[in-house]
Amino acid sequence: MGFIVHKEGFRCAFCGEENPPAQRTCRNHCRKCLMSLHVDDKTPGDRASMCNGKMIPAGVEMSRKKEWVIVHRCKKCGKTQKNISAADDDFEGIAEIAEKIGRGNRIEDGI
Repeated sequence: MGFIVHKEGFRCAFCGEENPPAQRTCRNHCRKCLMSLHVDDKTPGDRASMCNGKMIPAGVEMSRKKEWVIVHRCKKCGKTQKNISAADDDFEGIAEIAEKIGRGNRIEDGI
């Protein structure tokens, strides 16, 4: 599986935040509300998904490189996707997700 690079910014469809291009990775979620859209199909960055559903931050993990990874789940089709956090992401929001998951809660509508 390849990775199609998109170094672009966007305005969040959920909270309106202006998101500039990320410095060391491709930005695929809002840095403020951590929401995303289901736009990729088989390959990250392919922008070929017909779903276009709301991707909620449903969990977090720590990568082997000790980076936060946000697990997004599509509210429309259920697909999950892991996304490396960006340096300017809302880390209080990421910590809140980790805390809720750690207590056994499911994140149904995002944070």
